[in-house]
Amino acid sequence: MLNVPSQSFPAPRSQQRVASGGRSKVPLKQGRSLMDWIRLTKSGKDLTGLKGRLIEVTEEELKKHNKKDDCWICIRGFVYNVSPYMEYHPGGEDELMRAAGSDGTELFDQVHRWVNYESMLKECLVGRMAIKPAVLKDYREEEKKVLNGMLPKSQVTDTRAKEGPSYPSYDWFQTNSLVTIAIYTKQKGINLDSIIVDHQDDSFRAETIIKDCLYLIHIGLSHEVQEDFSVRVVESVGKIEIVLKKKENTSWDFLGHPLENHNSLIPRKDTGTEIVKPYTPVSGSLLSEFKEPVLPNNKYIYFLIKIYHTGLFTPELDRLQIGDFVSVSSPEGNFKISKFQELEDLFLLAAGTGFTPMVKILNYALTDIPSLRKVKLIFFNKTEDDIIWRSQLEKLAFKDKRLDVEFVLSAPISEWNGKQGHISPALLSEFLKRNLDKSKVLVCICGPVPFTEQGVRLLQDLNFSKNEIHSFTA
Repeated sequence: MLNVPSQSFPAPRSQQRVASGGRSKVPLKQGRSLMDWIRLTKSGKDLTGLKGRLIEVTEEELKKHNKKDDCWICIRGFVYNVSPYMEYHPGGEDELMRAAGSDGTELFDQVHRWVNYESMLKECLVGRMAIKPAVLKDYREEEKKVLNGMLPKSQVTDTRAKEGPSYPSYDWFQTNSLVTIAIYTKQKGINLDSIIVDHQDDSFRAETIIKDCLYLIHIGLSHEVQEDFSVRVVESVGKIEIVLKKKENTSWDFLGHPLENHNSLIPRKDTGTEIVKPYTPVSGSLLSEFKEPVLPNNKYIYFLIKIYHTGLFTPELDRLQIGDFVSVSSPEGNFKISKFQELEDLFLLAAGTGFTPMVKILNYALTDIPSLRKVKLIFFNKTEDDIIWRSQLEKLAFKDKRLDVEFVLSAPISEWNGKQGHISPALLSEFLKRNLDKSKVLVCICGPVPFTEQGVRLLQDLNFSKNEIHSFTA
């Protein structure tokens, strides 16, 4: 007979056992177990009170939510409404209330930092903090020491522009699986077209155009990250968030070490940067009566491009004249036309210039898919003036009764009679209804990264399978 040693959890001398400090659990009411909580999170009930929206939370706003029936807590830069979780928390309501309306990261790490709170509270996510979490103070001081050790003070100072915008800054925070680098440009109107992000092996580089200067962050990361990343811009405050995915779900002690010209503000004329920008070819028009122009050898291609006057790429593109040249690469992408075989319902979700891949899909689907019963397009924009090809879409919907088009605005004028708001469970459940219970359906979605990521999550919550969803990169 084997002599098996006794097991205990947490293990003796483990971080879990040390951190717990003898903390006792409280008895929970009937129907308030962990499995009951999991069932509640999967029920589709709005646990944030924001109807599916994610917001940026200021420190002042966070402080307002400090009561049991309205309790928000920040953990590593993410804010959660934990009020629905109060009665399910094994440590009791009083433990959660210790961090009510504040940054609870330090308290969380002291008590049970091994808990996968991201999964446990994902349906309670309110959004990200709009300012740097206080937990990062120690790292900021440490980085200053590293910078002074790696680069002479005079060298850092010399690279800064003598005249120009106020000097930017950056910070970082992390979860178990993600690292977010936040750049504070201190300039309103920064947009995605003015940012270049690249990483090779363990080297991370982000360049941002600020007026006539380029702000450069160049870091040798302390750990490996995956190839894909996302970039988000808050134009109203000039903040840029770059989200990297960790290769291993471990906690980083520091972001990395500075490389050449790290944290520098450099005149643009010295950059010499080559810019590559992906665009989706479109049809010349949505309407069949449009006549294609006759060009030599019948070789032409159409693009639908929004010009950003402060951007890196599109201003140069806008200045091109007939006879000028640009380099174009071979096409890329993973969308397969076989997805249309025997398709009965086609749903298209687009935000802003994310409408571009929908152009050819609409043309092809309405012309070449005999099994198609219904096509529905939800087109999200900020204002009416931002709606691309509105008149053509309305004419096409009038001409082909299989097509329904719904425009949704986030900042409409008072006279707007259509739908308004952002992508949400209520809006999608109202609009995305199959013709038949078992009809073959495809949902295509494209827009800014936060829009697409949230849209895919909502679609899965509405019981659309992964095979029925295709997301494009805007």
